[in-house]
Amino acid sequence: MKEAICQVGLVSGFVFFVLPQLHHVYMTTFLSHYGYSFLFLLSFMASTVIPVGSEWLLIAMVMKGFDPVLTVSMATAGNTLGACTTYGIGIYGSTWVLQKLFRMDGKSQKRAEKFYAKYGMWSLLLSWLPLVGDPICFAGGLLRIHFGLFVVLVLVGKLFRYGILAILVL
Repeated sequence: MKEAICQVGLVSGFVFFVLPQLHHVYMTTFLSHYGYSFLFLLSFMASTVIPVGSEWLLIAMVMKGFDPVLTVSMATAGNTLGACTTYGIGIYGSTWVLQKLFRMDGKSQKRAEKFYAKYGMWSLLLSWLPLVGDPICFAGGLLRIHFGLFVVLVLVGKLFRYGILAILVL
């Protein structure tokens, strides 16, 4: 019985004291070698239809002392390029996506187009919002918003979000 208690004590000591130290060492090494690249990739994926978040890594990197301007720039660039991918899906895959995934009929599509025509261009500034950001970018492609205007508005919105996060952490 005493041996079992000792084994449990050793295992819990390992789990609660040794593993966190190893995790810290590996995470610091990983970030120092691949932090900016991984942030770019994660931010790219976060702005496509893949449901991941990139804010946690931006916050961790700024807290660890990484250059805040470069960190915000990498996250913004990756997230903006991911939004461009979603825009492209809106242009080239729109019929299939509307009919098969969103099950949108012609009447619903016309209503969505009317709404987007009224508010659409400026709603791209909100493309950073969770849950609605990807559909906003998709709608921008679907409705063939001028690509240059799309990029500028999306970039401004995403830069604002990441910039505010970095400022709050500093």
